Amino acid sequence: MPTNSFETFHLSWIPEKKQLTKPCYLALANALEADILSGKLAAGTRLPPQRELADYLDINFTTVTRAYTLCRERKLIYGEVGRGTYVSPLPGTTRPGNTGNVIELGIVNGFDHLRAPVIEATAQLLQKSYLNQLYSYAEPAGHLHQRAAGAHWMTQMDVRTDSEHTAIFSGAQNAISTALLSLFRIGDKMAVDEYTYSNLIGTAKLSHIQLIPVKGDESGMLPDHLDFLCQKHRIRGLFLMPNCANPTTRTLTEQRKDALADTAQKFGLTVIEDDNTGASVPLANSYHSLFSRLPEQTLYICNATMALCSGLRVAFAAFPEKFRPQLLEALFHLNIKTSSLDAEIMTELILSGKAKKILEQKRFLAEERNKIFDRIFPQAPAPGSKGAFFRWLPLQNPCKSGMDMERDLRDMGVNVYHAYRFTVNRNPGHFFRFAISSPETNEALAQGLDTVRRYLEQ
Repeated sequence: MPTNSFETFHLSWIPEKKQLTKPCYLALANALEADILSGKLAAGTRLPPQRELADYLDINFTTVTRAYTLCRERKLIYGEVGRGTYVSPLPGTTRPGNTGNVIELGIVNGFDHLRAPVIEATAQLLQKSYLNQLYSYAEPAGHLHQRAAGAHWMTQMDVRTDSEHTAIFSGAQNAISTALLSLFRIGDKMAVDEYTYSNLIGTAKLSHIQLIPVKGDESGMLPDHLDFLCQKHRIRGLFLMPNCANPTTRTLTEQRKDALADTAQKFGLTVIEDDNTGASVPLANSYHSLFSRLPEQTLYICNATMALCSGLRVAFAAFPEKFRPQLLEALFHLNIKTSSLDAEIMTELILSGKAKKILEQKRFLAEERNKIFDRIFPQAPAPGSKGAFFRWLPLQNPCKSGMDMERDLRDMGVNVYHAYRFTVNRNPGHFFRFAISSPETNEALAQGLDTVRRYLEQ
């Protein structure tokens, strides 16, 4: 029995004891997550101190600590030194201190207000005679004509493949998750940029894959440091965003790709190439993918489809024959299949030529947005592409934590993301990443960026 009586003592969160099955820390973390996501625990709620909760539940203090740590990694809660642990604000919810009219500069929505061509493609799809054949479990990797369209689309990114070595996933994140679970084992190590895609970090934790940060410069990851770390840590995988990397916008030169490919080949690394090419830069004949350099070691994920319409959860991926069994089996177990309707809409956009026109329009808009950003933050690093959908801004000696600064700016009506979301280092450094393509108008972007500028000048 608990040492103390809580009959007259208020706890802000009281989980059901009978639901705490083994492992207890995981059950406790899942219970906390469920109560946060359901709205039972509102953003900003101060959670019970760990020792008091452990005493009430009659469990070990370290069990509660592990549960809180797991929820902190899931970005569900955050701690403030000397004050306690609180429920984090969740994306898309109304936050304290504002009216709900938040300027979104955190989540990257690639000009999603330009939906007319997607709606037209959807209407045309509904008139097709074979529509009823899409409503089945058939073809888990995508129907043949959809995969063929994806293979054709990827040729402009210098990815030469065919429909038999193309699969359709529910977005690039789904392709990454499937790859980590199928091509790697628990405890494997993967090299990544010092600052990398935040959802990769979360998925790697869930998959128990250790991410090893590799130093970089303006041209991206340093091959010599990758070589050194491969010898030191026996790394098995390499994750790269060669074009307009998230969050830094750094773009690998062809020479840097050559050097990284040589190192990956030397150590037999499994390469995940998360390519943002179609969204960020006009392609040229001089462009060559990592997939073209290491076709037998690389899973190529075509992230350009996200730029067409992020609500269409479709991403094409090219893979070598040796990846086929485990990759497609994992795709089936995780998804059964990607939505055939979404895949068919994407196919219609590609074959009609509308996809190319959408990207051209969005690149033009992105160039305008980058000019606005450079006007307000002239000291910011130059983007790897003039058509980048997001930018980053290093911060000089901030006096608050990243979570505190995010919270301050949300209270001022702007949502931004801090460096801690994008690094596996213990010391994440300080910068903001701005999703400049998310506000619906240039005026809203300028207003949001000016709010951040005034905040940083305080």
